[in-house]
Amino acid sequence: MKNRREFLKAIGAGALALAIESGAKAKTAARKPNFVFFLIDDLGWSDVGCYGNKFNETPNIDRLAAQGMRFTDAYAACPVCSPTRASIVSGQYPARVGIIDFIPGHWRPFEKLTVPINRQQYLPLKSVTLAETLKSAGYACGAFGKWHLGGKGRLPDAQGFDTMVVAGGGRHFGNSTTPNIKLTKDDYLAEAITARGVKFIEANRDRPFFLYVMHYAVHIPLQARKKLIAKYEKKTKPPRGVNNPTYAAMIEHVDDSVGGILDKLDELKLADNTVVVFFSDNGGLRRHFRKIGPIVTTNAPLRDEKGTLYEGGIREPLIVRWPGKVKAGATCGEPVTSVDFYPTFLDIAGARRPVDHVLDGESIAPLLDRGGKLTRDAVYWHYPVYHHSTPAGAIRQGHWKLIEFFDTGPSRFELYNLKDDIGESNDLSARMPGKVKELQQKLSAWRKSVNARLPKKNPNYDSDKAAQWGRHPGSHRPSRTKRNK
Repeated sequence: MKNRREFLKAIGAGALALAIESGAKAKTAARKPNFVFFLIDDLGWSDVGCYGNKFNETPNIDRLAAQGMRFTDAYAACPVCSPTRASIVSGQYPARVGIIDFIPGHWRPFEKLTVPINRQQYLPLKSVTLAETLKSAGYACGAFGKWHLGGKGRLPDAQGFDTMVVAGGGRHFGNSTTPNIKLTKDDYLAEAITARGVKFIEANRDRPFFLYVMHYAVHIPLQARKKLIAKYEKKTKPPRGVNNPTYAAMIEHVDDSVGGILDKLDELKLADNTVVVFFSDNGGLRRHFRKIGPIVTTNAPLRDEKGTLYEGGIREPLIVRWPGKVKAGATCGEPVTSVDFYPTFLDIAGARRPVDHVLDGESIAPLLDRGGKLTRDAVYWHYPVYHHSTPAGAIRQGHWKLIEFFDTGPSRFELYNLKDDIGESNDLSARMPGKVKELQQKLSAWRKSVNARLPKKNPNYDSDKAAQWGRHPGSHRPSRTKRNK
């Protein structure tokens, strides 16, 4: 009898445990999905292992790709940071938002063209942000890291985020933050951002949440922990490519961040109900635009780098993991862009679209289960400023890409078939004038639709001084007029 009572007691305990587990699963299934968005600064398309890098070690990012979908043709809406960041949180093309360059922007006072400046040096408060829309749908929203969309009064806490720690920028050790979390000279920013993200997940485990992890790494200055740098200094380098030990160490710091947050999701049994997105704000920076310091990376096989509208400046690593919805190890070659995240998150969350706020993107949710397609005709770029290249705009329609350069008067065009020429080495514009005209007309019509402003002839043009950088009209920083050597 004793054994029978223990047996029945065990059955009851097991049934109770099973019921609790089933109830927990049912509760999780009924709850709206969480979102974790990793935005990396200046990470190139080919900087991580799952995109072909043979030197940098990214086991956690590679694990994310193995468990989710890797996009081969994902784009930032701009080849520099602030406009892309604005496109993510507003769901609008940078030209529509009015932020077409990094804040405050580049300025060459003696170049051929006087370029447009940002309509405002911050994300307008009237913009209905992704966080505000998700918050109205019951989400807790937290932002940690590099915001770069405005200062006091225009930080994430004024744009729908309940919790924030915003980095001041300029360095990776002992960085200043708002609010001040008192980082010491030995505290590495990527680690501090990760720790705050983990705390946010713990605090909001019982409600749907949107965690926005905005790393300042791998942006210059090149700074990483000495132990990690030494690891890559000792590592055998592949015969080809740029293999910078400090840059590789910075990428590993980012990879550790991804791993730490994924581990917390696993620990709290939230992973199955969390959509994780990994993305970069623009292409990899080979070298500072003033040609200061070493060459640190290459975007090969893509052409060029950050600050240009060639593929190396705008094509990004994008990974989306959503267990049970996205097939593990899947790849997608459909062109997607950073304005698509906003409508995608609303689609997945079942949240209503904002009223009187245009969303330029299209939900990529149909692509995630590999059962649907997108309906749009093309994606666009407007970068009418001097940086690593000259003022330009671009359109991609299918495999065709047209770049329009504004500084030749009239415009100069380059046409590429990306299916056959991912490195953009074979300009087809002279051989296919009809295709050039067709795409240019679409690009011009799009510019009008988003109120994009174009450069104008500069009355102060001086060919001898054209390469000089000057004080930006929207900046209060000291003048910088040294020649770009």
